[in-house]
Amino acid sequence: MKSFQTKHLPTEYDNLAPDGSEIRLLHTMLGGGLVHCTLPVGGVSKPVYHRTVEEMWYFLDGVGQVWRKQGDMESVVDVRQGVSLTIPIGTHFQFRTIGELPLQFIITTMPAWPGPDEAVLLEQGKWDA
Repeated sequence: MKSFQTKHLPTEYDNLAPDGSEIRLLHTMLGGGLVHCTLPVGGVSKPVYHRTVEEMWYFLDGVGQVWRKQGDMESVVDVRQGVSLTIPIGTHFQFRTIGELPLQFIITTMPAWPGPDEAVLLEQGKWDA
């Protein structure tokens, strides 16, 4: 039997994601993981795609934009508190902060993040990182 998990959001980030955003680790279970992500004011992530995981994002604070591309399908969506979106496996994506607050959101990764080789950097995205 697995024990219960409880955690408060850390002040300092645990690591930088391959795209350059700040990741605070929350929980990992058999089927997936949960992290808090922050992109500082004026930040633009590096464009990436994931090899084997898919993600669901829920925005908590700040204002920004997320670019997603899968084959011929491409979109840019405005994000702010209360917006959620998905990043299916293999989707090219990039995000940026617009405004005076850091962009903060929760990410659920399924299955759990397998390690540093999961995210593949792209040569080109929507914005200069």
